[in-house]
Amino acid sequence: MQDSFDLTTLIFLALAVFVIWRLRSVLGQKTGAERSPFKPADRSRTDSPTARGDGDNVVRLPGSDRAQAPAERGQTAVKTEVRDWRGIAEPGSAIAQGLESVVQVESNFDPRAFVEGAKSAYEAIVIAFAKGDRKTLRSLLSREVCEGFEREIDAREARRETVETTFVSLDKAEIVAVDVKNRVAQITVRFLSHLITATRNAQGEVTDGSAEAVVEVPDVWTFARTLGTRDPNWQLVATEAGA
Repeated sequence: MQDSFDLTTLIFLALAVFVIWRLRSVLGQKTGAERSPFKPADRSRTDSPTARGDGDNVVRLPGSDRAQAPAERGQTAVKTEVRDWRGIAEPGSAIAQGLESVVQVESNFDPRAFVEGAKSAYEAIVIAFAKGDRKTLRSLLSREVCEGFEREIDAREARRETVETTFVSLDKAEIVAVDVKNRVAQITVRFLSHLITATRNAQGEVTDGSAEAVVEVPDVWTFARTLGTRDPNWQLVATEAGA
């Protein structure tokens, strides 16, 4: 009985040694150089072809392929940003290039927000001109343009005329030109609005326009601002009737 027990024990011990040897040959031995599965790979080691081995068994984190691709090809990594000007300018157009020039000086410039601001300024200026509101005009216009507007208001008041203007809709506001010189940006916007406008004489009679008819009014206005300054306001520096 004792001999049978010893023989059985020896057989199991031999099997145990064999299994342990096979496991070590298949799984390998712990060397202390393994990465924790919860930490990113140490790229100072894994970026080396000799560290990866011919089979490239490194498990990369999401996005690491894109980040490492230039280095793996022997190229210099260059950070480029493709801005989305859809709805504002065609890619590669003169307008897009002009907007890029503005962004190079002021990275937070948003052309869509600019267009919305230009629409508000357009309506405010048209209404202020009709009312003869010089204070509002002076805050929104350049000195030269404001002087021209004020001359018109002065002449109108001398004739004792009044202007009534009602906005029906502002249908379009699109950037048609951008120019940057010596940090001064000029952005030209084409507006298309529908207004009811009438000029009345001292007796209240309509002498120009109509108090009821809606008319389509195209305008092309240019706004300017010195980039990189604390003053965020754009001023109207030129106006012309649109086609």
